[in-house]
Amino acid sequence: MIKRHLLVGLLLASLTAAAVRAEKIPRPNPKIPPPSAEWIAKIEQLAPAKTSVEAPKRKALVFSLFTGFDHLVIPHVDEVFKILGKKTGAFDVVVTRDIEALMPDKLAEYDLLVLNNNCSVSPRRNIFLDELERNERYAGLSGEERAAKAKALERSMLDYVAGGKGLVVVHGGIVMLDTSEEFVELTGALFHYHPPSQELTLRTVEPNHPLLAAFQGKGPFVHVDEPYLFHAPEGKLKFRPLLVMDTDTLKDEQGEAGKMVRYAAWIKPHGRGRVFFASPSHFPESYESETMLRFLLDGLQYAAGDLKCDDSCPK
Repeated sequence: MIKRHLLVGLLLASLTAAAVRAEKIPRPNPKIPPPSAEWIAKIEQLAPAKTSVEAPKRKALVFSLFTGFDHLVIPHVDEVFKILGKKTGAFDVVVTRDIEALMPDKLAEYDLLVLNNNCSVSPRRNIFLDELERNERYAGLSGEERAAKAKALERSMLDYVAGGKGLVVVHGGIVMLDTSEEFVELTGALFHYHPPSQELTLRTVEPNHPLLAAFQGKGPFVHVDEPYLFHAPEGKLKFRPLLVMDTDTLKDEQGEAGKMVRYAAWIKPHGRGRVFFASPSHFPESYESETMLRFLLDGLQYAAGDLKCDDSCPK
């Protein structure tokens, strides 16, 4: 009898340990090849078949223009959001690199906007001015006209979210306009720098938060990524953190990680709208995970206003 109880206890302990074991993503291919048919099929298989919350079908615009650093994962992220929308039937997803799609009359057609790795040229960090200066379509504009149009595009995006729509920001999308105080206020934090890509451990901040349901009953999420570090506007958090990055073993030559905002995902209200930021990922392998795909889908539903949850900034 004692042996049987001991065996049962060991079995339960092993099951518990398995339940909280870290999800470790395989090391990525540093060359980041374009999304293959096999990779797309894998994401289609892993993606959730239904949303966490039943809701009317929404329309999402994925904006994938970059003018600075080329994140080679951009086309993979495009595919991820298209697959999440199509497989669940919850979102019609349109992908564009045209800044005209962000003008008020065009943007109004969508329920949410996704910023996909929109790195702009440093140090100015204004993707609209970059595009207006480099695209022959706008060659006839004067400097003043370009500046006015860039400001109008930024205002369109800010008003869009404040008016009740949703914004999802993925990885490098957060530096798109990060010399703009209003854009930083919108997204919640100012990008500072990132140490080299390396293995990172992400943990949930509030395990029982509805937007972290994908991680419940599981251990930390371990993957290779660029560890983005941020300044908080005015030195105060202005968002509700979801995922936090371990920094104890971080390889960081600047040595400032301990002083920086090291959250890897968060949510926040903005006016009558909602913002969801997800730092993952620089590499497509991070999306080869049912957990991460469910998390992103729930983030889409939050931004669309369908997944209700506490998005207030903790005191």
